[in-house]
Amino acid sequence: MTHAATVHSLWTTAAAAPDKIPSPDIEYGQLSPTLIVLGAAIVGVLIEAFLPRRQRYVAQLFVSVVALAAAFAAVIGLAAGDYGTSKARVAAMGAIAVDGPALFLQGTILLVALVAVFTFAERRLDPVVHGNRVDSFAAQAAAVPGGDAEKAAVKAGFTTTEVFPLVLFAVGGMLVFPSANDLLTLFVALEVFSLPLYILCALARRHRALSQEAAVKYFLLGAFSSAFLLFGIALLYGYAGTVAYSGIADVVDGQVRNVTPALAGTMGNDALLLIGGAMVLMGLLFKIGAVPFHMWTPDVYQGAPTPVTGFMAAATKVAAFGALLRLLYVVLPGLRWDWRPVMWGVAIVTMLGGAIVAVTQTDVKRLLAYSSIAHAGFILAGVIATTPEGISSVLFYLAAYSFVTLGAFAVVTLVRDAGGEATHLSKWAGLGRRSPLVAAVFAVFLLAFAGIPLTSGFAGKFAVFKAAADGGAGALVVIGVISSAVAAFFYIRVIVLMFFSEPRTDGPSVAVPSALTSSAIAIGVTVTLVLGVAPQYFLDLASQAGVFVR
Repeated sequence: MTHAATVHSLWTTAAAAPDKIPSPDIEYGQLSPTLIVLGAAIVGVLIEAFLPRRQRYVAQLFVSVVALAAAFAAVIGLAAGDYGTSKARVAAMGAIAVDGPALFLQGTILLVALVAVFTFAERRLDPVVHGNRVDSFAAQAAAVPGGDAEKAAVKAGFTTTEVFPLVLFAVGGMLVFPSANDLLTLFVALEVFSLPLYILCALARRHRALSQEAAVKYFLLGAFSSAFLLFGIALLYGYAGTVAYSGIADVVDGQVRNVTPALAGTMGNDALLLIGGAMVLMGLLFKIGAVPFHMWTPDVYQGAPTPVTGFMAAATKVAAFGALLRLLYVVLPGLRWDWRPVMWGVAIVTMLGGAIVAVTQTDVKRLLAYSSIAHAGFILAGVIATTPEGISSVLFYLAAYSFVTLGAFAVVTLVRDAGGEATHLSKWAGLGRRSPLVAAVFAVFLLAFAGIPLTSGFAGKFAVFKAAADGGAGALVVIGVISSAVAAFFYIRVIVLMFFSEPRTDGPSVAVPSALTSSAIAIGVTVTLVLGVAPQYFLDLASQAGVFVR
C-alpha cells in the first residue's frame, strides 16, 4: 500500500466517523489570567502598527498595567473560587493544571511584572536628549550602534515602545510554564517567554554593543538548553508513549493501561526514562541559573538594560522553579531515589559556587547575578525536601526573593554618571553620605539577600532550610548556612563601602526618579519588611497552595 493510499484511507475513515474526532473544550474562565495577558500583548502589537509615535508610550503603558492588574484579579478570583484547593483540576484538555501552586506562582509573576513595567516606563533618569525625555531602551533597535541611523533616531526623539508587548508575551509564557501539564505545553511555554527576553536584552540605550553581546550569548545558550529539553521530551515519550505528566507518572509507577503496538518495544525502558528525565531537568536548571548551567547569568545580567535584568531575574526564576517542582513532584516522584542525589550535588555546587565567586566581583550587576545563583541553590534545598512543607517553603521564598531582586535592580538604575548607570562598585563608595535614603534602601535589600532577621530573606531561608532538615537533608542545610555566611560577607562589604567610605569627588550622582520607579522601590521595601516582620499569613497561604493536582 503506497504512502498516498495510506493517507487517503485515513482521511476516508475519519470522514466516515465524524463523531470520532473530539472537538476541543476549553475552560476559558480557568485560563483567563493567561488569555488576558496574551490578548493585551496582541493589542500592544496593533498599537505599534496603527497609533502615531507620540501616543504609543502612554497607550502601551496603560494597556500593560490594566492587563496585568486584570489578570491578577482573575487569579484572585480563581483562588477565591477554591480552584487552588478543592476544585483543583486539569484544564484545556489536559494541557494546563489549575491548582494551588499554579495560581500562587501566577499571582507572583503578575505582581512582579506589574512592578517591573513601572521601571520599564521610567523616563526621568537620563538627561533630556534633543528636547525629548528618554527611557532605558534604544531609540531604534534595528539601527547599528553608533551609526547614522541611530543618531537620526535619537535626534528625532524616537523611543522603543515595543518593550511593553514583549514583556506581556514573556509574562504570558511564564504563566503557562509552571502550570503546564504535558511536556509539549511546557516546551511551547518555554519558547514563548524566552524569545521576548532575548530581544529585550539587546535593547539598552547606553552600552549598545555590550547589550547585544549579552543577548546573543543568552540566545545561543538558551537555544542549546531548549534542544536538551526537547530531546529529553522525545526520550520520555518513547519511554511512556505519552507526553502527559500523569501518563508518564503511571508508567514510572508500573501502571500501564493501553499500550500501542508501535511503542510496546520501548515502553518501560529505564535508560530512556533516566536519560530523558535528566535532559528535561537540564533544560529547567538552565533557566534557574543553577551551576553548572549558570554561565550565561552574569554576562546577561550585566549587559541587559537594568529594568529588563530586574524583571528577568525575578520572574524567570519563579516560572522555572514552578515547572521544576511540577516535574519532580508530579511526573517523577517514583524516581525520587534517582533524582535526589543529583539535585543534592547541584544544590551544593550552586550555593557554594554562587557565594564564593560573588566575593570577587567588582560590578554591582554581576554581584547580584552571582547572588541570584547562590539563591537558586538555597531554593533547591527546599525542592529536595520532597515534602508538602518543601513545596510551600519554595513558593514563599520565590515570592519574597522576587520583590527584593526587583527593588535592588530598580535602585541600581538611579546611581548614574555621564556614561549612564555607574555599576562599578568603586563608584558606590560614600553613597550613604551623598544620598542617605537611596543607600539605606539598597542596604535593606542587601540585608534581605543576606537573610538577616526581620527581612523577608530570613523568613524564606528559615522556611526552606527547616523543610530540608525535616526532609532528611540536614547536611545540605549546614552547607547552606555556610554559603549564607560567605554571601553575607560581600553584601555587608557593599553596605560598609556605601556608609563608611569617603565619597569620590568625581563620583556618580543619584538621579531623582519619577513616581514610577519610586513606587517600584517602595513596593519592594514594603514587601521585604512585611514578609520579614509578619510572615505567618503568607506562609499559611503558601502551605494552602502547596498541593499539586494529579
